[in-house]
Amino acid sequence: MKKNKNLKNHLTIVILIVTLKITGPIYAQDKIIPLWITPIPNAINNAEYTEKEVLKDGIVTSVSHVSVPTLSIFTPHETKSNGTAILIFPGGGYSHLSIDKEGTKVAKWLNTLGITAFVIKYRLPSDLIMKDKTIGPLQDAQEAMRFIRKNASQWDLDSTKIGIIGFSAGGHLASTLSTHYNDIVYKTDYSISARPSFSILIYPVISMTKEVVHKGSQTNLLGTNPSLELINKFSNEKTVTSDTPTAFLVHATDDTVVPSENSINYYLALKKNKIPAELHLYEKGGHGFGLGVKDTSQFWTRDCLEWLKANGYL
Repeated sequence: MKKNKNLKNHLTIVILIVTLKITGPIYAQDKIIPLWITPIPNAINNAEYTEKEVLKDGIVTSVSHVSVPTLSIFTPHETKSNGTAILIFPGGGYSHLSIDKEGTKVAKWLNTLGITAFVIKYRLPSDLIMKDKTIGPLQDAQEAMRFIRKNASQWDLDSTKIGIIGFSAGGHLASTLSTHYNDIVYKTDYSISARPSFSILIYPVISMTKEVVHKGSQTNLLGTNPSLELINKFSNEKTVTSDTPTAFLVHATDDTVVPSENSINYYLALKKNKIPAELHLYEKGGHGFGLGVKDTSQFWTRDCLEWLKANGYL
């Protein structure tokens, strides 16, 4: 009964949002719901901090200054749902979200596989709206995973088959959720685990160490002069344990923005802890290739599909 009440509250707010037309352009998803029905944790009210969108041909391609996180829900229509769900974390260096290329388009591809997809528009770390910006994105990630799992029956999902996919800095957030899902970063009455069933990490930022760090992501999340303790905490190759979810990783060797060592080091940490993992290093592709547009990296979706099959998620 409580589960239905919570979902009803979400849907009520959705109706109000659509009625008041405050969501901006609508994509092809089934619905957009606010992530938090309780007060957003760790938040600082700042009326001058307003969300900004970049549009191209009438499509929202990028979002920044996010202070009210949402979930966009995409359910398979042409293909029968297979019970698997994936929560999508778009990248953007923790400064913006590449919401179309690494969000909406990915969700539509997953729908063709029978997978229910959720695109999270998560809060980007900012001292202007957060008491502690280092945990803001993780708070949203944990809540999104708990909400999907808690309400799995509403979409005919198998609660043991709810995974995540993250691109670039979204890959850092995905790997942070994979290794910090038990961190207590906000109060919740949920007894539901925030642990992903599996992770798919595409040209991810993993480490905050100076040797391989994407400096923009580090500065935006941890500040200009982070302590060694903070750097180590959010260098996720250092926080892998035997309970970390299995992973499928993709990187291009010629990525000059986020070095491929990020994926390599995370893979080695998984291997050391005897966690099943698959790593694909492509010769060419650079950074930010999304679903793949050219060079050898364009085939990663085919490899990912086979991995999902082999692990029983399709």
